[in-house]
Amino acid sequence: MLPVFRSSQFLEQHVSALSQFYQQHAIDPQGGYFQAIAANGEAEEKGLKQLVSSTRLAYIFAHVGLLDNNTEYLQLAEHGFKFVEQQHFDSQRQAYNWVLDGDSPIDKSNLCYGLAFVVLMYSAAVKLGRAGAKQQLAATFDLMEQRFWQAEWGLYADEASADWSELSDYRGQNANMHACEAMIAAYEATQEQRYLHRAITIAQNICLRQGYTTDGLIWEHYQADWQVDWDFNRDDPKNLYRPWGFQPGHQTEWAKLLVMLSRHHKAGWLLPCAEKLFGFAMEKAWDHQYGGLYYGIAPDGSVCDDEKYFWVQAESFAAAALLATATGKQEYWSAYDSLWKYSWQFFCETQHKPWWRVLSREGQVQDTLVARPGAKIDYHTIGACLEVLRAMQA
Repeated sequence: MLPVFRSSQFLEQHVSALSQFYQQHAIDPQGGYFQAIAANGEAEEKGLKQLVSSTRLAYIFAHVGLLDNNTEYLQLAEHGFKFVEQQHFDSQRQAYNWVLDGDSPIDKSNLCYGLAFVVLMYSAAVKLGRAGAKQQLAATFDLMEQRFWQAEWGLYADEASADWSELSDYRGQNANMHACEAMIAAYEATQEQRYLHRAITIAQNICLRQGYTTDGLIWEHYQADWQVDWDFNRDDPKNLYRPWGFQPGHQTEWAKLLVMLSRHHKAGWLLPCAEKLFGFAMEKAWDHQYGGLYYGIAPDGSVCDDEKYFWVQAESFAAAALLATATGKQEYWSAYDSLWKYSWQFFCETQHKPWWRVLSREGQVQDTLVARPGAKIDYHTIGACLEVLRAMQA
């Protein structure tokens, strides 16, 4: 018997089980969270801490704690906030260390993608009423604006050297997508219009202007003048942060964000664009033989990476539920059910457990760790469930 995936009880149970796993196995008493964790809960590479995983898990503990006023989870969120402030942040450089090994930074790269998740984390801290969180959120936003915002393009640049002296020529949509996500969260936490305006500007420029030459779809990579770079990482379609090809998961993740924006901004293009992006992913990337969404689709429509990633399925079921509640169309609930049925069988193994990170096309586990620094901390899965619960309640 399959669970009732549309049930709030099922979603709450799933959130609870995943959160309990990290509560039991991810807390480093020396500070921050263990980020490389096996399925049995055993932590590996205990000193390795990556900024995105640090901020994501703090954000999750905060929101799960808020869900049922669980003080222990709220304390675990504070545990993460302090580590980001005291260890990841480098006051001398006015930057966040990308990767730490123990107390030592081993990668000082400055990535807009990382700062976006610091903003997201502080948006949760504001919701908790944490002292000074609103100011810390504003300071991180100001840092992004100072170092990465390019007003002539209405988008953020991607990467700067450790000393901020040099800006990479690479431009990418991924950092901007997560910046948009962070700005929506910042607006919902503070009601400050500047965050909403920035989210709208990013969404318009990525989804409308940049989509003009890609048939309205989201391409990943661009040159310094925001011209499409069709060849970047062509030989590396499995790159963790910058894979080649159209990413079905990013089409659906943008669809989710556009529906979220439509709660606060009544532009007529938001829902039609969201429906188009979601429709492309389900039409072109659904594996009719084995189930689930492929990772990468080439510009000619062929599959360039047939593996199945956890976050793609999670963001897609969240997008489906949000589109279903926003449009009233049953087809999106059907897609939601299909995505959950596949994920429950293969990623969860029909249990309320941390999802596997990546599977082969046929469903074989490709990574025995259920958490990995910078790659997975169940932020996408827990966050997707929380967003579906929010849509259902609304």
